Amino acid sequence: MTAPLLRSALSDDERDMIAQMSAKLRRSAPLDKLNDAYFEGDQRLEHIGIAVPPELQVFETVVNWPRTYVTEVARRQKPKSIIMRGQSSKKKALEAAAALQEGFDANNLTSEIRLLNTEKMVYGRCFMTVGANEDDDEHPLMSVESPTQMSCLIDQRRRRMDAAFRQYHTEDGTRVGTLFLPDKTVQVVAGRKGWEVDTVGGDNGVDEHGLGRVPVVLFLNRRRLARWDGVSELKDLIPLTDAAARALTNLQVALETHSVPQKWVLGMSRGDFVDKDGSPIPVWQSYYTAIWANQASPDKVKVGQFTPSDLKNFHDTTNHYATLASSVTGLPFRYFGQNTANPAAEGAIRADESRLIENAEEKNDEVGVGLGWVLALYERVRTGQWPEAGKAIAFEWRDPATPTKAEEADAIVKLNGNTPVLSREGSWDELGWDEARKDRERRYFEQESVDPMLSSAAEELREGVDLKGDQE
Repeated sequence: MTAPLLRSALSDDERDMIAQMSAKLRRSAPLDKLNDAYFEGDQRLEHIGIAVPPELQVFETVVNWPRTYVTEVARRQKPKSIIMRGQSSKKKALEAAAALQEGFDANNLTSEIRLLNTEKMVYGRCFMTVGANEDDDEHPLMSVESPTQMSCLIDQRRRRMDAAFRQYHTEDGTRVGTLFLPDKTVQVVAGRKGWEVDTVGGDNGVDEHGLGRVPVVLFLNRRRLARWDGVSELKDLIPLTDAAARALTNLQVALETHSVPQKWVLGMSRGDFVDKDGSPIPVWQSYYTAIWANQASPDKVKVGQFTPSDLKNFHDTTNHYATLASSVTGLPFRYFGQNTANPAAEGAIRADESRLIENAEEKNDEVGVGLGWVLALYERVRTGQWPEAGKAIAFEWRDPATPTKAEEADAIVKLNGNTPVLSREGSWDELGWDEARKDRERRYFEQESVDPMLSSAAEELREGVDLKGDQE
């Protein structure tokens, strides 16, 4: 039995890798913070180069187009099923897919994948890790990790991850981390002398898994060759959001200063704005009553108003920015609140959303490949064996187009017409039913297949046979 490792057991290479990845995370932090602020709608005009006087800060208006865009794409990325390709028989393929689906459900990945897609688009990258589950050996852990807490080193020649490092602060302020390597995972803690192996009780802080691969999968948004940081989906939209924020802030000020007719008065002094006792009256009261009820001579007082400004230029400017935002994101113009008329037919809706749909489909293809790698790691941790070469794990996604139940059902009925192209259970898949819903429907069919009259006659016949046997 080997003795527990001491806290100072990190090798020089491991310390160097942690230092490189920590520095990489620090370099990306400012841009990550900016992208997060735009997604949350927390950016302020001083961030975009406008010095707003304190008395006008109440008029600051930020339009959150970034969240509208990212959320709309992410909500259309819904996993449907897992497929094991290359199996020798349909039965083996179904059994293998069922085991993966069980792990998928045990890790609640249906909801976690939406977080993965959102974070990937906001920050340009995201990570998933796979590891042993101390509470359930049959279902290893698959976790989505925040890109603001994780970085990695890539071997560009082999396009393979050499190491990954996750770090965060605990509630008591302690800085802890996890170093992921191809053959082991090391828990570390920041001490006075830098990072050290974190030993807790009888745990030496090192998991010698021997996978031969770093148990981390990197997901990149807008991937480019020889670039391993990704590009935020907000990059093209941020300048237009800034421009719209400036226009809307100016509109707010104009509403208060130019849209309401301003009044002017000649022939009155401050002393005229007093009550019958000679005491000054409130501003609002003087504005609404004193001008009309003053005691000055009518021929000495002249009252009038300025012509209010037309704010149409602000409206047109904001609409113009919305049009540009629609062009760079592929979102229909009506998603920016500029058009209340919805397309009437399914074909018109699909045509209006064609770029949005294709964008979601492309992202599904990219994410699906990464999720296949995650599930391969899951199988290796669960069974001790890698999936066989050439037998890929694929994901099937739901149609990202706007669903219309009536049209969907009508299409399925037509496909299941005189020349069926879908089985009954295939139709259930198209309707999006899960396995529990299918099992319930199978029981209904089984119950319907039993004729109560025949069952009663058969029961009477069995009773007659039994009675005759007893008499004999």
